[in-house]
Amino acid sequence: MAREKKQKKPFFKRIWVWVVIVLVALIAIGSINGSDETTTSNDSSNDASKAANSSSSAEEADTKGASKNQLSALLKAKTYSSMMHMSKQAIFAQLTASTGDKFSQEDAQYAVDHLKADYNKNALKKAEDYSKQQNMSKEGIRRQLTASTGEKFTEEEAQYAVDNLKADYNKNALNKAKDYRNQQNLSPEQIREQLTSQTGELFTPEEADYAIQHLGD
Repeated sequence: MAREKKQKKPFFKRIWVWVVIVLVALIAIGSINGSDETTTSNDSSNDASKAANSSSSAEEADTKGASKNQLSALLKAKTYSSMMHMSKQAIFAQLTASTGDKFSQEDAQYAVDHLKADYNKNALKKAEDYSKQQNMSKEGIRRQLTASTGEKFTEEEAQYAVDNLKADYNKNALNKAKDYRNQQNLSPEQIREQLTSQTGELFTPEEADYAIQHLGD
């Protein structure tokens, strides 16, 4: 008896055909997603580049027509603000000082007028330095910030600084008290008077009391 020939399955019913179709579909989808991500990344980069160029163009437009000396003074002013956290008046004084940069009044005025600086933050940074390095009181820092022989910040800038300064004034008073005891051999009462004096450290009576109570710690 002749064997019946085994009938072949139509190609669309074969498993391997569907496996190939699924793989091709997955590859196509991945390619589309990769293209979208690349497009998004490129768009973000372009936006950042446009923003930077716009900022640079705005700055160039703002200083267009300035003389070489004016631009040089402005560059110096930027350094004093960003590196030394100076006030507007202090920067002007340094630019024009005979022992400083020796710019003319006009060039220095141009510099501070065109300087984009946050003087509140500059004052706060100076206040932090006075607290950490010199253990000064809140009122002592405020007065130093506004003094004409000091930092030359405005009253508003100095007030912003001391209002936002995170300092332990009890600890500052104690450190000052120890300095007076160790360096000048003052008695506790003399130390208290120096800490609270209007011509001294300007600490509050409570801060001075804390210092005296913990002087032996």
